[in-house]
Amino acid sequence: MKYLVLIFVIVISFSCSSGGYKKTVNKVDIDRFMGKWYVIAARGTYIESEAYNSLEEYSWNEKEKRIDIDFTYHDGSFEAEKESLPQKAWIINKDTNAHWEVSPFWPMKFDYLVIDIDKDYKWVVVGVPNQKYLWIMSRDWKIEDRLLSRIVSRVRDLKYSVRELRKVPHRW
Repeated sequence: MKYLVLIFVIVISFSCSSGGYKKTVNKVDIDRFMGKWYVIAARGTYIESEAYNSLEEYSWNEKEKRIDIDFTYHDGSFEAEKESLPQKAWIINKDTNAHWEVSPFWPMKFDYLVIDIDKDYKWVVVGVPNQKYLWIMSRDWKIEDRLLSRIVSRVRDLKYSVRELRKVPHRW
């Protein structure tokens, strides 16, 4: 079992972090980025495949010079027990603040690219270089279908894959 977990970690690490799509927004204001982001639509990890009420909360950890992320969700239904997956992130590109390295647990790390963001920080789109994962997040858990369609079109225009997006159910 231990070897299977090790193989899984190695495969995931290599599949998320090397080569591929590297375009990001020109600048992310880290202070404005911090706070709650509701995951509206995603092509997420296996953990997120049946997530409800997905929420990422970002906070700057001044002591460690990193971003602490608390991902919470209900697995399979609104009534399921709330799950939490704490993560750590480090800013890789300090000129743009748009390329991070995220670690859900040691030794796994993956690139995290802010590929589009609203000028008022009302929504954000995050991806990874190999385009396997994509997250569209909003400051509000309710988002108009028309706005979501517009965001998806913007991502498509950036030449990032929008296939197999799952709209995350929310009820707060």
